[in-house]
Amino acid sequence: MKRIGILTAGGDTPALNATIYGAVVRANQLRIDVFGIIKGFSGMINPAMPHVHLNPLFSTIPELNPCLGGTLLGASRTYIDPDDQPTINAVAARLDKLGIDGVICIGGDGTINGMQPLAQCFPTVLAPKTIDNDLGLNYAEEANEWLREPGSQPGKFKYRKLDGRPDINLEEMINYVTPGFATAVYVAATGIQRIRTTAESHRRIAIIEVMGRDSGYIALGSAYGQPDIILLPESPVVYSHLERRVRELYELQKHVVIVVGEGVVDEQGNQLGAVSKSTDPAGNVVFSGAAEHLKSMLVKSMGNEYFTSKRRNESADSAIFTRKLGHTQRGGRPILFDRFHAAQLGGKAVEVLAEGQNNMVVTLQCTQKQGFYVDSIHANRLRDQWGVIHPRQMHLSFYDAGRFQPSKLGIEYLLPIFTNAIGLDDMEDVRVELFHSGNLTQRYQSVNVDMQKRIRVLQ
Repeated sequence: MKRIGILTAGGDTPALNATIYGAVVRANQLRIDVFGIIKGFSGMINPAMPHVHLNPLFSTIPELNPCLGGTLLGASRTYIDPDDQPTINAVAARLDKLGIDGVICIGGDGTINGMQPLAQCFPTVLAPKTIDNDLGLNYAEEANEWLREPGSQPGKFKYRKLDGRPDINLEEMINYVTPGFATAVYVAATGIQRIRTTAESHRRIAIIEVMGRDSGYIALGSAYGQPDIILLPESPVVYSHLERRVRELYELQKHVVIVVGEGVVDEQGNQLGAVSKSTDPAGNVVFSGAAEHLKSMLVKSMGNEYFTSKRRNESADSAIFTRKLGHTQRGGRPILFDRFHAAQLGGKAVEVLAEGQNNMVVTLQCTQKQGFYVDSIHANRLRDQWGVIHPRQMHLSFYDAGRFQPSKLGIEYLLPIFTNAIGLDDMEDVRVELFHSGNLTQRYQSVNVDMQKRIRVLQ
């Protein structure tokens, strides 16, 4: 293995540059050249295949900063169609022309599916990243617990997760946690704490929507911000129970803070706020607003008189407000946990390729005896019987639906990740950099400007 290609695909996360950095540092030690493909699979499909040499003379370029959020290589949600053999052949020819011996793809479940066609032509390995924490398995046999049904269009299918094991052993989890998740939870928890002060001061009910799509890990982790109620996509909302709890809390403390995962569903399995749904470029459903939909339900059922009779607000509509934390969860500087383990996974990906393995996924495992450590598995272990790799859902044993809070096992899951997740340098960076006087006089210096000078294309 003399030359490796590396790309970032899908949505951005805070720890992408840290993963690239770890890969380049390990490649330097093994005397392997690393070429970054610009804009993920889109760059591979481009006949010019723009690329950057990340370690000329086995020295890491200065633009590669593991503390910088996002990705200096750029990312896209374009993927290679596994049925488009001419495009696959063309991509393979371009990689061969560049002298690439193996490819590292940094991404989530969409990226690992998009990586499969490449694995037919070149040794490939996936280094996981996703703030949703939905790449992996709760236990080894979970990949086969899916049912395929005919879709709305001929030749299309929809998949439904079957009931699996009622409880799990945390040490059985394949890929305990993904880089990006810890930083997203940090942003969510601090946002919840800040929004609560408004709800508390003005006697209001705050509904805060967090990311996660069909996986409730961020909502679960938001418990560090001490919300009163947490609603997860994996646990259907029993509205009568929810409203009763909201009334109890409002009577007790004159305000309520509710966290809702964006993909939360009702008792019939319908996604709240997805009535007029659209899709993003990757084909994922873009939810119109679970928080807004839940607000409308509470406004209707609780009514104006409930709030006006207590002289706390002019109407139910003014008493209940919503906030989406949105893309702040996936942006900015990664905290220590994400930086450190992302770099480890990047280095492990290089080692796996150097060992001659193909179609592998590097994972972050955790046991009580060893703590966190890196490992790898074959991508086939994540596939269902039809060859599809599904996003991991949070196991219901992590959640106490009666209390709307993490269960004992859910707390045990979160503790190893977050007990020492933030480093002293993270707080020092805030102290020194945020209100640096130069920020008032100097424009933001984008890494894209310097990277553009390094980009080369195939002739």
